[in-house]
Amino acid sequence: MIKKTVTDEKTLIPAEPAPVSAISPTGSTAPTETVAPAETVVPAQSIAPAETAAEAPVEPVSAAVGADTAAALEPISDAADGRKRVIIEGVSPEIDGGRFPIKRTVGDVVVVEADIFTDGHDSLSCVLQYRRTGDAAWRESAMRVLVNDRWQGEFQVLELGSYEYCVTAWVDPFKSWRHDLSRWILPEDIALALRVGEQLVEKAGQRAAGEDAKWLARRAGALVSEQAVDYRRQLGLDDELARLMDRYADRRLALGYSKLLQVSVDDERARFSTWYEMFPRSCGAAPGKHGTFKDCEAWLPRLAALGFDVLYFPPVHPIGRINRKGKNNTLTPGPDDVGSPWAIGASEGGHKDILPALGTLEDFRQLVQKAKEHGIEIALDIALQCAPDHPYVKQHPDWFRWRPDGTVQYAENPPKKYQDIYPFNFETGDWRALWDEIKSIFEFW
Repeated sequence: MIKKTVTDEKTLIPAEPAPVSAISPTGSTAPTETVAPAETVVPAQSIAPAETAAEAPVEPVSAAVGADTAAALEPISDAADGRKRVIIEGVSPEIDGGRFPIKRTVGDVVVVEADIFTDGHDSLSCVLQYRRTGDAAWRESAMRVLVNDRWQGEFQVLELGSYEYCVTAWVDPFKSWRHDLSRWILPEDIALALRVGEQLVEKAGQRAAGEDAKWLARRAGALVSEQAVDYRRQLGLDDELARLMDRYADRRLALGYSKLLQVSVDDERARFSTWYEMFPRSCGAAPGKHGTFKDCEAWLPRLAALGFDVLYFPPVHPIGRINRKGKNNTLTPGPDDVGSPWAIGASEGGHKDILPALGTLEDFRQLVQKAKEHGIEIALDIALQCAPDHPYVKQHPDWFRWRPDGTVQYAENPPKKYQDIYPFNFETGDWRALWDEIKSIFEFW
C-alpha cells in the first residue's frame, strides 16, 4: 500500500475502509529556526584535476566562500592527488552511507556536520555546497569549527523536491599565514612573513577581477612597503583582506566528500497532519444512494471545522467484476454489491481511470480544488494490485504469477484468501516494463 498526498490539480494518489477519523502524524525532526546561512551562488563550472591545473600558466578562478562571490567550482572528490591533504569523514546527516536521501519539509534548515582535518597544523577552509537536483548552479555557505576537527554548516530548503549537498575543504595557505603572522614577535620574523603574504595576496589579485583585483594588488604592495612593520602586520590581519582572500581562494587542491548526498523535501503535512478516512461512495445524498465526488464536497466544511487537513480515499478506480466479493467478504455477491475498491480494474479501465459511479476526472480535480479552499489536501491509496479483469492481466500476463493448474495466483494471507485481487510479480522477467508502468501511474496522478 502506497499513499500520496494530492496538493493540486496535477498531483494525486490511492488505500482502505469505512468513514473513520484518524490522526496520522509522520515522525520528523522538530521545526528549525529558519535563519538563512551566509551563502553564495556557484555557477556550474568544471575544473581540471589538480595534475592538469598545476601545468597551466595561469591559476584558475577560485570558488567563492563569501556571500557576494561571483565565481566558484563544483565539488571535487578526486582523492588520488596526494597534494589534496584534507580528510573528510563522519558526515552527518547521512543515511546508510548516502544510499538514501534524508527527509525535510519546506522551510527547514539542514544542518550538516563533518570531521575535517589534515596533517600538521595548517588552517583549513570548508564549505557546504548544495543545490536543487538538476540545477546547473551550486550555492554554498561557509562551515565553522565546532570542536576537535568537527565542522558545521547549514542551508535552507525552500521548495518541494530533491536537493543535493556536499562538503568541500582545502588547506588554506592564507589562513595558515594569517594565523602565524599574528604570533610572530621579532621584527625580522614579521618582515619575512609579510614577504610571503605579499606573494599570496598578489596571486589572489590575479584570480580576481575589477575593483577587487586592484584592491588586492595595492594591498600586496603595501605589505612590503617602507611603512613600519607593525603597521604592515595590521594590514595583513585586516578583516577586509581576509574576506577577499576567502572570496578568491585557490581551490586547485580542494577535496570534496566522496559522494553527493541528497535531501527529499516534502510539504509540511509530511511532518504532521490530521487525516480523515472516507469512502466516497458512502457519501450519497440519500441512504442507499452511491456517493460521488460532488457529494464529498458537502463534507469539507465540517471536516475543516473538526481540524482535519487531509481527506484520505481508498482506490477510486473501476472495480473488477470477476470474483467480486459481496457483503462480509462472501464469494456470492448480489446484483447490487459494489465490490472492494482494492480489486482494481475492469472493462472501464485500470489505475489511471476513475470509477464512473464516482464521477469524472474533472469532478475529481474540482474536489481537490474545493478541498484546498478549506485547507484540506486529498490523499489517495495507490494499491499495486489488480482485479482479474484488469486490462493488465490480458495485456501483460507475465506481470503475474501463474500456478501449475494454469490459473493466476491471487492474493493470500493464510488462512485468508482474496480471490478478487491479483498481486504483481515483481520478479517477472519483464520487470523493467512493469516498473515503468507503475512509475507512470504515480506521474499520472
